[in-house]
Amino acid sequence: MTEISDRERHSFIKDGAQHLRAGVTAHLAQLHSIFSDLPEGHAGVRLNGLEKLKPLLSNNGPIGSIAAHILGQTCRPVRAIMFDNTTEANWSLAWHQDRTICVRLRIEIAEFGPWTTKAGMQHVEPPFDLIARMLTLRVHLDDVSANNASLLIALGSHRRGRVPIDMIDAVVHQSGIRKCFAEAGDVWLYSTPILHASDRAKNPSRRRVLQVDFSADSLPGCLEWLGV
Repeated sequence: MTEISDRERHSFIKDGAQHLRAGVTAHLAQLHSIFSDLPEGHAGVRLNGLEKLKPLLSNNGPIGSIAAHILGQTCRPVRAIMFDNTTEANWSLAWHQDRTICVRLRIEIAEFGPWTTKAGMQHVEPPFDLIARMLTLRVHLDDVSANNASLLIALGSHRRGRVPIDMIDAVVHQSGIRKCFAEAGDVWLYSTPILHASDRAKNPSRRRVLQVDFSADSLPGCLEWLGV
């Protein structure tokens, strides 16, 4: 299991982000093997049904245990995406909040909506307080430097609630920006609603990141998390 110190926990609560150096370095070869068959150079491959990945994401696994330290032992992985930035696939990302979740079936529930379909999977925007309780982990399979499209975050913006689109620039300016550099095997923790963005890589080399959302909440009615 990966341990988180009290200092790291307090920093995460304040800033909405925390860098865990070498958090999964011992498992890099295993992760590379799991994802070796995925297509290269995609902005986001949504993952579901990768049986070899599930033990790593469990509460006793090297990735899932990080989430369990923050959210408790009832948390579970609810969505996973692989980002693969290469010389040929080099994109930028405007400032935004992640506001949707992935569910098994579309079932109309009050306060859940609008609905979208991504890669054949049902996504819906839930009440924002559910998003505010979620945790996002980014597991780095490659180094991320100043020239290789590091994620940008607005420190503390996770505490600003649902930020209207026309207020995002002002909140980013007020919050201050951190560039999330990493070495292969590092893990970054984020409060899911934190404002984030990325520029195009100036000197692009391969940058693979496994992003996993975790939640300790059950969904209302007959809604179910799709899971990983």
